[in-house]
Parts: sequence; structure tokens; C-alpha cells
Amino acid sequence: MADTSTRRRVKLYMLNEDRQWDDRGTGHVSSAYVEQLKGMSLLVRSETDGSLLLESKILSDTAYQKQQETLIVWSEGENYDLALSFQEKTGCDEIWEKICNVQGKDPSVEITQDIIEESEDERFDEMPEVAHPIDLPACDLGKLSEISELFSSVLGSPVRREKLSTAIEQSGYVKKLLDLFEMCEDLDNVHGLHYLYDIFKSLFLLNKQALFDILFQEDTIFAVVGVLEYDPSQVTPVKHREFLQKTAKFKEVIPFSNQELVHKIHQTFRVQYIQDVILPAPSVFDENMMSSLNSFIYFNKVEIVSMVQEDEKFLLQLFASITSEKTAEDSRRDLVHFLKEFCTFSQSLQPQSKESFFKTLSGFGVLPAIEFILQQDDIKMKMAAIDIFSYIVDFSPSMVREFILKEGQTQDDDDLLINLVIEQMINDPDAELGGAVQLMSIIRLLIDPENMIAVQMKTEKTEFLSFFYKHSMHVLTAPLFAVTAEDKPSKDDFQTAQLLSLILELLTFCVEHHTYNIKNYIISKDLLRRVLVLLRSRHAFLLLCALRFMRKIIGLKEEFYNRYIIKGNLFKPVVEAFKANGNKYNLLNSAMIELFEYIRLEAIKSLCNHIVEAHIHELEHVDYVNTFDSLKTTYEQEKIKDKSLGFEGYVINSALSIRNNRFRRDPRALEEDEEMWFDQEDDVDDGENIVPMSDIHSKLGNDLELGKFPTEPRRAGALFDTKDIDDLKESTTRIINKTNSPINITLKNSPLTSPLNSPERPNSPGSPGSPGRPVTCPTPASSPITAPLNNAKRPGIGLVDYPDEDSDDDDGDSAENIGPSPKRARIAT
Repeated sequence: MADTSTRRRVKLYMLNEDRQWDDRGTGHVSSAYVEQLKGMSLLVRSETDGSLLLESKILSDTAYQKQQETLIVWSEGENYDLALSFQEKTGCDEIWEKICNVQGKDPSVEITQDIIEESEDERFDEMPEVAHPIDLPACDLGKLSEISELFSSVLGSPVRREKLSTAIEQSGYVKKLLDLFEMCEDLDNVHGLHYLYDIFKSLFLLNKQALFDILFQEDTIFAVVGVLEYDPSQVTPVKHREFLQKTAKFKEVIPFSNQELVHKIHQTFRVQYIQDVILPAPSVFDENMMSSLNSFIYFNKVEIVSMVQEDEKFLLQLFASITSEKTAEDSRRDLVHFLKEFCTFSQSLQPQSKESFFKTLSGFGVLPAIEFILQQDDIKMKMAAIDIFSYIVDFSPSMVREFILKEGQTQDDDDLLINLVIEQMINDPDAELGGAVQLMSIIRLLIDPENMIAVQMKTEKTEFLSFFYKHSMHVLTAPLFAVTAEDKPSKDDFQTAQLLSLILELLTFCVEHHTYNIKNYIISKDLLRRVLVLLRSRHAFLLLCALRFMRKIIGLKEEFYNRYIIKGNLFKPVVEAFKANGNKYNLLNSAMIELFEYIRLEAIKSLCNHIVEAHIHELEHVDYVNTFDSLKTTYEQEKIKDKSLGFEGYVINSALSIRNNRFRRDPRALEEDEEMWFDQEDDVDDGENIVPMSDIHSKLGNDLELGKFPTEPRRAGALFDTKDIDDLKESTTRIINKTNSPINITLKNSPLTSPLNSPERPNSPGSPGSPGRPVTCPTPASSPITAPLNNAKRPGIGLVDYPDEDSDDDDGDSAENIGPSPKRARIAT
């Protein structure tokens, strides 16, 4: 039985000025008392956003009409007609009963009020027909014209349509009409056959389940098909009976013990053929006229699935035959196609029934059967297996992932179901790669973290993705690595380019939705470099796929990826492709400019610096956009800003501004830094450990000139690159200026003693031998910073504010062992 939401699902229609029905949305209908309207009302809320599509008070004098068992129509004022088209008859009956209760009517009626818009003559003509049953003409050849006219005239009136259906059912009129058909066919009475076609077409449009039960009986259905062969619009009859009886063959791959099941299968196929092939395609306004036919087919399929599902003996034999080595290939193909059709029928089931269905198939071994089929050579059988696999993954990807993880514990990578699917995608024989596109969608569903769930102590995401990258990712990327071993693609035909575009689409999806797994894979395999080789392909769509992959990586704005791009000089193939494209105003040109523009607008400093320093001379001639001029201007402004501070001036100037530039803190954080600065006043080392600045200069050598910074790209926000820190890690931890007045200088975790890789500072506050008294030295009168000789707290000067962390390494050397270095000329600040 359908749930409430399905039962009350409706489409709302409103009649426009042209007397055409406009679809105003799909939602769920209910009836409730509305305080503002002071009465019971019909409410329809949208199924997409929950907004109110309709709020209509049920008035006692409004004429409501129930049509075709799933339609309620009424008018509110002049030229304002509304209609509710229900998905299911039960929902229509439920709302109709509530309307009738409000108006005090019997729910068995089809119209709650007299239709006042009709003229008196029309009402007079209608009343006898409402009051009395319809008298059918005698079923004779001479009356066929009259019968056809009667049947077509009642279609516009629900009451008369109901009366006619009842009269036909009670009088056995269908059998009599079919007898006339045999007579007309024997006599070659073409006019009579054309009349009969119109009569039976009207019978279908009466849309009554009881009539369909008569029309589709085993002894009548072929005669009905015969009548429908004589379409007046066709010059010659179409031989539908010959096709159904001789051409279409029913293959009973495994004999059914239930004969009712066999009958249902035959009936459903024939009725489906009538609907899809014989009857004309319904227009938008005729769709509801065939709702009962749709329901007839739907419930037949549900019955078939249920009966097969309950036959355990049949299912055991089915899967055993599919996976048996002794089964002939023709028989196996028929079994697989039966299973595919069986799964296709299941798509019409409700979610709860569908879940039971797939659990039953899983219990009988549908996934091992698919795995077995994919290892065969029969292409048609493989395509059918892929369709079955697609149904299963669409409904329950978790069930498939669980199976893959379990078989991974016992099977080799080559035999894993996921790898067989990937290989089938790679080796799709279709020139247009239709199957590969379908398989790509299936794989994306399986690796999508959005539909993964947590199971007990482990998360499905962590476990399955780790498994996929370990056992399957190399299979997926194998064609890419095979083609990109050289500086240009070794194979560049259309089918290969299409396949690589599908692989790149999956990899781009991984970059967007996976975290460390894809990151580690890209770095360890140098994947981006291999992808960028495809920028030399002659297929524009493949170039765009490769560029989109890089754009997705840069869009993450992770410095980890940025350093990888800079170190590998991976903008070089992009710039070369940009130059090769020339001045063509095409999609590739726009995509590349957007990439550079994104880097500029998002202020990705490391990439900006790299592009300007390594490639601006190749790009600065582009004058139809200002992207590259802006990149160069931004870069030069940063350089001027950096050069305005000499090295010694940078050390002496306020450490607070250095911290602010590095961490981009807000003013409140700046004040907190000042408090920390003053609190550190007493935490200075003994004068014995002070080393002249010239000693530091001698250790820097030529790698870092005073007043300059490294030209190599640095990690975002860092004063020095990792290489600079490594060069300085053996240096002493104390620096003084030759000054005439005393000044306290505190270097806290400077680049000279990086907390990540330098030894523990000797005689630091809290360590043995540190008396904790201030360090004083003379400061010349020209120094920009002077401090009075008093006991007031004075701030120390920090070179770089690294976090307070103690190194895990111990070093036996002390600053006391470092001798004085030769004096160098002081650099003026």
C-alpha cells in the first residue's frame, strides 16, 4: 500500500485565458481548517521547497467534479478554473470524500453541484442521462456508425462515461463487438473495420479498469489487437498480430512451475506492446485518460516480481546456471537477459519493496554472478550485466562497497569486481563509448563520499577510499600514464581522447571530494605533470579536461599543491598551450585566462610570484585583457615593499608588524602580542651567550645578502623558506647591536633556531645555568632604538614570532664555545 506522501501527490493546473491548462507545480495536498479563511480548505504545498501552491476554501455552493478517478476540477469565480491531478486513485478518493463531507454530499456522486455555467438546454439534455442508464444500440453492422458516435460523445462527461462503462460491462458488449470484427474482416468491410477501430479507441479512453480486464483476457486480446490494426489514417493495416504470435518468442530459460506467473508475463508483454506501439502517443491533455492502463501494467509488473522473488528454487537454479562453466553460452546469454528484464521490472516498485528485492538478489549471489559475466567474452552479455549492476549501485552503493571490501581480503586485484568494471570502461568496444560513460557514472557513485555511511567503529569513507586507492586507482589511471610517457600524447585518436576525458572527469571528482588520498597520489605519481602533457593533444575537449583538472587543484588554495606546482614548474605547459592557441577567441583561451585571473583575484601569492618570475616575459604581450599587467604590477609593488626594509632595519623595527604581516592578525590580537612582549622582559639570557651580529653574517655567506630576501618562492606567510631555515639552524640564538645604551633583545624561536629542527637553546630561561638577568650592551647615539638605564620593564625585540615549542633534539654544543667573529662594517639602518 502506498504511503501518505505518495497517495496525496498531485499536480496543480489552472486554466489560462486561452482555455489551456497551465501546470502550476507538483506538491502534496491536504485539507485543514484555515483561520483566515474561516473554514475547511484545500492546501497544496510544493514538494521541492514546501511553499504554498494553493489555499482554497471549500465553499458549500462550489461545484466540484471528479473525473477519470484521479482528477478533481472546480471553478473559483469567472475564468478561474483549477484542477488537481492525483498520482493515485486512493488519494483522489480521500480528498473527494472530505470535499463531499463539507458540502454534505454523498461521496459516490461525480459532481457535487449543478454546473451553473451550462445553459438551460444543456442542463435539460444532461439530466435524463444522469438520471437514467445509457441504452446501447443493437450490435449490428448497420449500427456501427451510431455506436461510434455514441462512444465518442460521452468522453467529455464523467457521468455519461461512467454510465456507458457500466452498460458495456453488464451487457457483454465487448464480445459482441469482437464478433462483428470477425464478420467485417471476413467480408473485407473496410468501412466497418474503421468504425470498429474508433469504437475500441474510445473504449480505451473510457479509462476503466473493469473494461481492461475484459479486453486483455487470453481469449480476447488478439482480437482487440486485430481491431487496432485497421487505423483509418493508415493506407494498409499494420500486422501486429503476426508480430506478437510469430516474431516475438517467449523463451522460458528455466521452466516456471507457476502457470499464473507465465500468464502474467504474456499478458504484460502484450499490453505493453499495445500501449507503446499500437495506440497513438497521447497528448499532454490525454495523459490522464490512460491512467488506468498505466496502473494495469504497473500492478502486473509488481505481481510478476513478487512471484519470481518468492520462488527460491527458481532463483537458486538461475544464479547457479549463470555461473556454471557447463552452461552453454547461448543459454547463459538468455539467463542474463532474463535477469536484466527482471531487474528492470523492479524499478517500478516502491522503495521498501525495492530494498527487499535487492536484498533477496544479493542473498542469492547477484554480485558474484555479475563478476563472472564481466570475465566472459560475450559483449552483449557484458552490457546486460552492466545494466543490472547499474540498477544495484543506484539503489544501494553501500551494499556493493561492502562486497568489494570482503572479496578484497581473498582475491587478487585483477579479479576484483571494481577493477573488472574499470577495465570494461577502458576497453569499451563502442566507438562512441556509450558503455564507458555509463560505467564512469557507476564508479563515481561508488567513490562518492556523500553517499557513504558510518558503520560501527569504522567509517565507510575511510575504509573504502583507502582500499580503492591501494587496489584500483592504478587500474583507472593506467591509460593516462601509458599515453603521457613522452612530452606529447603517444596516441591521440578520437576514441582514446574520449576515454582519457572520462578518466580525467573521475580524477577531477576525486580532487574535489577526496582529501589526503588523492593528494598523496598526485604527489607520489607526479600526476598533474602527466595530465598536462595532454595540453598538446589535437582534441580541444581533452585540453579543456586537463586544464579543468589543474583549475580544480588550484581552486582548493592549498599551499601544499602550490609548492608542488612551483617546484615542478607546471605552469610551463599551460603557458606553452596558451601561446600555441595564439589569438584565437575560443573556449580554451577563455579557460586559461580565467585560471590566471582566479590566481590574481584570490591573491595566491606564491603562484603569482612564480608566474611573474618564470613566465611573465611570455605573457606580457597579451593586451586584450589586463590580467597579466595586473599580476606584474602586484608583484612589483610587493617587491618594492619588501626592499624598502633592510635586513638590519627589519630586525630592529617593531616585531609586532612582523607578526601582523605573517599571521594577518586583527588589532585585538596585536594588543595581546604586546602584553606577551612585556611579560617576556625578564626572560633574557646571560651576557656570556651573546654573539656579535658579524658572526651571523659570516654564517649566512652569499645565500642571503643583508637587506635582501630570497628570490626563491616561500611558503605563504613565512619570513624564510625551509631552505633558509636549514642554512641557519646551526647559528647561535642571540644577536646584539653595537650600541651605546643598554637594550634588551629577546629572540624567541627565530629562524636561527627553528622549533621544528634546531637543538634546544642553551641557557635559555628555565634551563640550567640561566640566571635570568637582563642583557645590556652599549648603543650608539645614532641607533633608532634607545632604552634608559633603569629598572622599568622594557620590551624585547623579536625577529620572528614562532610558537613556543621545545625541540626534541639535544645538542651538546653551547653558545659559550662560539668565539667572536671578525668585525664587519655595520649596515646603517
